[in-house]
Amino acid sequence: MSLEQDSSPPPSFSRDWFFPSPSFIHQSPPKTNKYRRRFSTTPRISHHRPFDSNFPKTSSFALPASSSTSTSTSTSYRDAKYARLRRQRVEFPRRSDNSSKQEQDDAAISGERASFCERTAGFSGHRIRARWRMAISAAIVIISLASLVHKNFTLHNQVIDLQNQNSKLNFRLRACNLSSQVDNLESISLEIDDQHANGLKRLALVFSLTLLSIPVLIYKYVDFVSKSKSSDNVSEEASLNKQIEYWVDVFLSVHPYAKPLALLVATLLLICLGGLALFGVTDDGLADCLWLSWTYVADSGNHANSEGIGPRLVSVSISFGGMLIFAMMLGLVSDAISEKFDSLRKGRSEVVEQNHTLILGWSDKLGSLLNQLAIANESLGGGIVVVMAERDKEEMEIDIAKMEFDFKGTKVICRSGSPLILADLKKVSVSKARAIIVLAEDGNADQSDARALRTVLSLTGVKEGLRGHIVVELSDLDNEVLVKLVGGDLVETVVAHDVIGRLMIQCARQPGLAQIWEDILGFENCEFYIKRWPKLDGMQFEDVLISFPDAIPCGVKVASCGGKIILNPDDSYTLQEGDEVLVIAEDDDTYAPSTLPMVNEASFIRIARPARKPQKILLCGWRRDVDDMIVVLDAFLAPGSELWMFNDVPENEREKKLIDGGLDVSRLANISLVNREGNAVIRRHLESLPLESFDSVDFFVMAGVQILILADESVEDSAIQADSRSLATLLLIRDIQAKRLPYREAMVTQGHRGNFSQGSWIGEMQQASDKSVIISEILDPRTKNLLSMSKISDYVLSNELVSMALAMVAEDQQINDVLEELFAEEGNEMHIRPADLYLREGEELSFFEILLRARQRREIIIGYRTANAERAVINPPAKSERRRWSLGDVFVVIAEKE
Repeated sequence: MSLEQDSSPPPSFSRDWFFPSPSFIHQSPPKTNKYRRRFSTTPRISHHRPFDSNFPKTSSFALPASSSTSTSTSTSYRDAKYARLRRQRVEFPRRSDNSSKQEQDDAAISGERASFCERTAGFSGHRIRARWRMAISAAIVIISLASLVHKNFTLHNQVIDLQNQNSKLNFRLRACNLSSQVDNLESISLEIDDQHANGLKRLALVFSLTLLSIPVLIYKYVDFVSKSKSSDNVSEEASLNKQIEYWVDVFLSVHPYAKPLALLVATLLLICLGGLALFGVTDDGLADCLWLSWTYVADSGNHANSEGIGPRLVSVSISFGGMLIFAMMLGLVSDAISEKFDSLRKGRSEVVEQNHTLILGWSDKLGSLLNQLAIANESLGGGIVVVMAERDKEEMEIDIAKMEFDFKGTKVICRSGSPLILADLKKVSVSKARAIIVLAEDGNADQSDARALRTVLSLTGVKEGLRGHIVVELSDLDNEVLVKLVGGDLVETVVAHDVIGRLMIQCARQPGLAQIWEDILGFENCEFYIKRWPKLDGMQFEDVLISFPDAIPCGVKVASCGGKIILNPDDSYTLQEGDEVLVIAEDDDTYAPSTLPMVNEASFIRIARPARKPQKILLCGWRRDVDDMIVVLDAFLAPGSELWMFNDVPENEREKKLIDGGLDVSRLANISLVNREGNAVIRRHLESLPLESFDSVDFFVMAGVQILILADESVEDSAIQADSRSLATLLLIRDIQAKRLPYREAMVTQGHRGNFSQGSWIGEMQQASDKSVIISEILDPRTKNLLSMSKISDYVLSNELVSMALAMVAEDQQINDVLEELFAEEGNEMHIRPADLYLREGEELSFFEILLRARQRREIIIGYRTANAERAVINPPAKSERRRWSLGDVFVVIAEKE
């Protein structure tokens, strides 16, 4: 290998290039081989060839002519040196393990040594010059190397300084590059964000416009499909748009909160779509655009600050939609408030009351019933009365406001509803009412009672139960058993027609008794009360009678007999523990027992009771329960009495109706029926009757003749028509009686009553009323006022009396047993007795003394009426004070039926 072929790269400027490691130049030969040792000494000789002209020279080892050396010359020398060393090492043959090869190598080496010695001998002359030259060259080389080393160190330091400066500059450059890159990245990111935001804004704008156009497209598509189906299909099928309208209608009708929910969804959609549209046309963020959209919806004037065509168009659209939304919202709120007020006005709200009186139904008796309940609650400062009927609440309130009486602190609450619906019953707090009154409807009696029966069934079906009792007004006595069977002990019945019929019969027998019943049944004066007084236990009833200075005991509720009420018991009856006393008092808190007063026993006056005489009674009109009245009259009247029946029912149908009502005419023992057919409002029909002979001289011995004018069945549905017919009949009868009276008798009769003169037609009728008694069934209170002013009839106000009975039973359920006995054919009843049965003319007695005298006849005196008074006094005050009595006075007593 030659030096020219050495292509290794030049060494770098480092200290290792000038001072190569010894291991790299002189490698130690292995010590285990002679050849290696010998060879290690020979290379120095073989390499130093004689410098003669015949020796080949290479450019690498030639010395320059000048004495100056350079870095390139030293570098070439070192390269030639290292190249010769590398060539020496490469040319060394490897030792072979075979002995033959080793011998060949030794022979070759010895030959080379011999040839080398021969050549060195020829060059001995030139060796000295070569050594000088080499010494000078070495010195020059050493000096050059020293200068080079110094320069190397200097350059190395400079390189280090430059490297430090370079590193600093690189650091600054990198910092500048990073900042510029960051700025570039920021600008690039901003550009990307701007592009992305612009894309989002365009997408939001397109999305909002698409959502707005979808309903229009759907509507057009539905309309197109509907028209195509209608044109293709001839059959009558609902179009698609009608079906969608129907579904929407059903959804809004079924779900109560559908309208507010739809309005809320529409508002949110408007805000979202408006926000997206604003996001697409402005530079604001999505959240700011949504808030701005809400401000436009809430206040349409906020869009005035918008700038640009796009934002202005979008803001105006949102504001317009907001106006529509708020208009619908105001309409919805207004409708909700109106519906709430309408429900309150129409009586659809729930009554949150307890211990109130509940009235179910509406009839002409309602006014009188409310008046009695108001009077009953006056001592409590007023009460609560709830009326529920199938009428409009406003109409009920207007009708109640027209009633001419003072409610005395009682509040009347009206509600619209049906008593047959449990939800409506719960609406009026039926389970918390202390009393429930079911009024009979005007009209057919069977239908009215059937409805009352269904109402009782609804009341018994209330899950919460009933706190109070039920008072049911019935129209027909035959339906009473069925209603009590359904209601049980909770139900008390008042049969209106039966009560009125019995009252009319009692008043016909004893004129003036109607006023007594009004005082006792109503709450304006005195009424029945039942209360327990433990301090009276062990006292006989005779002493109990005079133990109450402000009340009159009438009976005892016996605890040992299951709470049975005994009217007018024996004097020897002793009150036991648990017994209650039935009294007539002004109010339940106005009486109490006191110590027994000192009462003188009066002697018994024996007066024979006159025998009953036959009577004639005229019934004008036809009632559906006339058969029951005939049975009661047959029990009260003396044998040989006659009952004239004058009505427009054909005679051949009367007997059939009476038989259908359960009356067997052949079994009547005391009366006989006389039938006359005619119209009671036609004068010529009435003139066919012997009305001039119907007079009564002494009604206390029941020797006269009476006329009963009934509310005809044909017009009983209307109180005004029934009263008009009854009033016309009354006036015609009185006029005919007045015309048939003898002139002298009419002149002698003191007919000046009230403010009417004798010559007036009302005065003539008043004179005729002195000779006979006419009982009229009156339904309307306005007719009552007219008859009260004219005083031409001893009337019975049926509606008012029934209302009084209903109110009394509603206040106390036990009172119904007392009324039933007083109205029945057997047992005790009220009578009007003359004073000569208990005292003598001008005798001075206290009320307690007369009361004890009446006990000798097994009677209880509850009041009296003096000879010059028009009304009786029930439960008189100052019972222990003596006063002078007259035989013209009369007493009201409770006694057994005669």
